[in-house]
Amino acid sequence: MGWPIQEFGWNNLGKIDETLIGLKSMNTVHRLVSPVDAEKLPPPETPWQEFLRVYKKDRLAIVSSIVLAILVVVGISGKVLTEWVVVFDAEVVRLPDKFLPPLSTPSVDVVPTQDLPQLGLYVFGTDELGRDVFSRMLQGSFVSLSIGFVAVGISVVVGIFLGGLAGFFGNIKLFGIMTVDTLIMRFTDVMLCIPTFFLILTVVALLPPSIYNIMIVIGLFGWMGTCRFVRAEILTLREQDFVVAAQALGLPKARIIFRHLVPNAIAPVLVSTTIGVATAILTESALSFLGFGVQPPYATWGNILTDGKGFIFDAPWLFVIPGMAIFVVVLAFNLVGEGLREALNPKLRRR
Repeated sequence: MGWPIQEFGWNNLGKIDETLIGLKSMNTVHRLVSPVDAEKLPPPETPWQEFLRVYKKDRLAIVSSIVLAILVVVGISGKVLTEWVVVFDAEVVRLPDKFLPPLSTPSVDVVPTQDLPQLGLYVFGTDELGRDVFSRMLQGSFVSLSIGFVAVGISVVVGIFLGGLAGFFGNIKLFGIMTVDTLIMRFTDVMLCIPTFFLILTVVALLPPSIYNIMIVIGLFGWMGTCRFVRAEILTLREQDFVVAAQALGLPKARIIFRHLVPNAIAPVLVSTTIGVATAILTESALSFLGFGVQPPYATWGNILTDGKGFIFDAPWLFVIPGMAIFVVVLAFNLVGEGLREALNPKLRRR
């Protein structure tokens, strides 16, 4: 029996067609997400898997990561082979072999056998005292990298602590005068207004020259950027539901800050940390170049560069080799930081 078309009219027939089309679409959607097909879908990515997938697309960051891994191995090997098990002695003076270019052979007839380089040739040449530049670069790799990592570690700890306080307890007034946020941020602004390098230079000039003093001073005057990053992230996160729930459960303030807020605000800190290591290495190199850094007998890339500044035309390898090492390390850290910034921030990911 057919439908009485005259009772519905042509407009109602259009509505029936739309209903049928809608039901057909629902059947299509149902078929698309049926249990059989759902089993074939790949499992959802974890945040770590998503980070690795995006990070691997940045070839420069991957190459820089490999370079940094090699440099870390070289730095550790340099510490072991030049100080603990002395295979490459960076302090042996061979005056007959001074100012030899890279890949030169030693003067066997003049230099005692026990003072000859381990590899049988001077890979990076010799300096004004006949010391093997390769051995000195090997020893300086650990000193420069350790100063960078330790100094940045100190600055990150200080920055996270002050930034966490400013972001979470920002509205609490101290003695009815100013809030915690105002006090910490104004102190941060004052520190940013002071030329950091000249402040470090002044402090280092007043303290006894030591590798540990260099690490501490650079770390204590490089926390301002981390503090601002952490404060900004915690101001955004402290109104989230998981923080409200933690407060409702009566968790201690310190646990909420350092267990729940700081781990979620750590992404921009990682980026600033990689760039901060490069900055710390540059700062140490500049201090050593000016004579206020790590003092002999320790060799760093900065004081090797200082020793070669007077022989730019006579022995250019004394200037070029440490300068290129500093350039490669700083560039690698900056590229890794750029890769981390894009991988950790969805808004900046390359499509």
